[in-house]
Amino acid sequence: MTETTELILAPIRGITDCHFRTIFQNYFPGFDSALAPFINPQRSSSFQPKHLLDVLPENNLELPIIPQLLHTNPDEFLFLAHRLLNLGYKEVNWNLGCPAPMVTKKQRGSGLLPFPNRILSFLDQVIPKLGLKLSIKTRLGYENPHEIFELLPQLDQYPLAEIIIHGRLGCQMYRGEVDKDSFARCLDLSDHIIVYNGDITTKETFRELQQLFPAVHRWMIGRGALASPFLPGEIKGITVSDSQKQLREFHHELYCCYRELLDGPAHLLGRMKQLWVHLADSFPPQQKVWKKIKKCRTENKYLELIESLLR
Repeated sequence: MTETTELILAPIRGITDCHFRTIFQNYFPGFDSALAPFINPQRSSSFQPKHLLDVLPENNLELPIIPQLLHTNPDEFLFLAHRLLNLGYKEVNWNLGCPAPMVTKKQRGSGLLPFPNRILSFLDQVIPKLGLKLSIKTRLGYENPHEIFELLPQLDQYPLAEIIIHGRLGCQMYRGEVDKDSFARCLDLSDHIIVYNGDITTKETFRELQQLFPAVHRWMIGRGALASPFLPGEIKGITVSDSQKQLREFHHELYCCYRELLDGPAHLLGRMKQLWVHLADSFPPQQKVWKKIKKCRTENKYLELIESLLR
């Protein structure tokens, strides 16, 4: 690992909210910053303070974050960006990577990548009035990598803070392997700082990627850190004396936090199960562990099972 290596927690909607980010960072140090999950698009006339709870500075004291916006309407994007500027933020991120069908069918997220002229028109209208740094999180394209190959050289005309590239297509969701060859070509096509994102699951995988892409110094990790919470620390050389105890205490604090915040056992268990979709990978045999957790319908059954796993 080089001294300039920086790790960024990826935005995973429904999991990496401000409560999770704070508790995770307290138990599993290693991340330098986080990209917050995108703020739900709202018309400026109906935008309420409650929509900003996840990015309020007082809710993000442990880990620096950059808020993410999904808007494709320049005026609405600017309205929200200026709200964030007033909160003290210096940078916002534009989401051009979300692969969720409910997003892409509206030509948002990665669903906008087949329309480069719309992306450039948006930037022409937004950047002169923004007043903040702007970064972009994207994919290799929605249907094929030629979409990003066409777009990247044209983005050189804009003063972007960085471009985060997940090495899959939007239509792939999270299926298949990342396309390292296409990511390598992206590095050659852009003068901007490029951040790597996609399938960093072990320290060994990370080292291999460092060898492949020596020009990359900023790395985004999402599902790999949810499945193996100690991964960011391992990459940074942080040792742990009692991993089982640490994981047990992390789960307990997160569980108690959501128990206070969420309305009833169904919502609580639903939230915790979203985490275990990934975390079960640390407890072989993974499928059996996940199936047992998925069947839990009461808090008592859930806690009994988790206690047996983390004992």
